[in-house]
Amino acid sequence: MSLTVASEEIAGSPEFRHLTSIAGIEIDLRYATDNNFVGRDLYSPFDCAWLHVEAASALERVVAWLAARRPDLTPLVLDALRPQRVQQQLWDALEGTGLQMYLANPVRGSIHSYGMALDITLLDASGRELDMGTGFDDMTNLSHPALEEGFLVAGQLNEEQVANRRLLREAMLQAGFVGINTEWWHFDCGDRDLVRRSFRRVL
Repeated sequence: MSLTVASEEIAGSPEFRHLTSIAGIEIDLRYATDNNFVGRDLYSPFDCAWLHVEAASALERVVAWLAARRPDLTPLVLDALRPQRVQQQLWDALEGTGLQMYLANPVRGSIHSYGMALDITLLDASGRELDMGTGFDDMTNLSHPALEEGFLVAGQLNEEQVANRRLLREAMLQAGFVGINTEWWHFDCGDRDLVRRSFRRVL
């Protein structure tokens, strides 16, 4: 089996599921709009509302967990499949800024490009995003889960913001996702080295 697949081919592939097939979520793919740090739509004409079937099943476990414990909340998917060509555009956009640490080097490959990573937040019963202390793609230390306790002590994050982040992490981790130290919204589905070895990268 080839280790890569073109974006144009995944609609017919049993390896991937469309986000609209997952009940109980909302979808706002920020890179398909101009509401992102690059300021333009990076996805058109491609449909990037896809996940690998394993990540889609894990997201369904997130939905079920929240439905049982916090039925007032709804997962909002901010990014799912990110083709390799878009990862390259993001990488190039940050060249020379000192911010490339927030992206996987396209040479190695983002777990998003395998359909095995999610950027996600939670909506309240009124459809508003929970206050996480920063917005999506905020490339500052305030976004770093690893530094939350210090920011809480310093008064730069409040108890509600940190509690909201912890709730999101609990919902994701129990379903098999793994968070990272630098972005509260990003979760890999399982081990990223295993994904890079075993799954097909979408170009």
